[in-house]
Amino acid sequence: MLDHVFTDAIGALRDAFEGAFLERQTFEEHFQIDVLLGDITWETSYGLPGEGQPPRVVAHITFEWPTWSQTAYRRWYVDEMIDEQPSIEIEIGFRVQRLAEQPNPVPVQAIMPESSPLIGNERLERAGATVEIGYFGDVVEAPEFAIEITYEGIYELAEETLADGASKLLDNHFGTLGTWIASTLVKLGDLKLNFLPADDTDS
Repeated sequence: MLDHVFTDAIGALRDAFEGAFLERQTFEEHFQIDVLLGDITWETSYGLPGEGQPPRVVAHITFEWPTWSQTAYRRWYVDEMIDEQPSIEIEIGFRVQRLAEQPNPVPVQAIMPESSPLIGNERLERAGATVEIGYFGDVVEAPEFAIEITYEGIYELAEETLADGASKLLDNHFGTLGTWIASTLVKLGDLKLNFLPADDTDS
């Protein structure tokens, strides 16, 4: 098992999602390393239980461990010196999909705060909304629509977390993030929108 503060953060967020009874989307998790730049990226997607496939609402989460964070972490680990606080870059996309009509972004954005709750010492800031139109199969068929609201920010790792893998700081901070994501998905699912049936409907 890889012993690294980045994988500790991933494990803490997974535990938070499980505690919030969210469902991980099959085949939607990726762990990638940029062989040229050295950045490490973890991507995953979670939705509400019982939504069908694809789910009506889903959260796409991206954690990035940039090279400069690894350099700062290694300097602390080897030399016990910390010049710059290692950080995880976070992006969360809340997606409402399977829509039968083009959505109006205004009521969707109205329930989305400008920033996330405090996660450690930082908040994720809302970046904007994107409306998509998708044609599947024959283009003469009615299209499907989706809207996605994105949040971006960083999470600075406290020295206590770097020094002790058993520290509860990650669990506390990412527990807050997991609860916020779960409650936001519930709010999005409660919007009065016209959804198409799931692909795995038995009817």
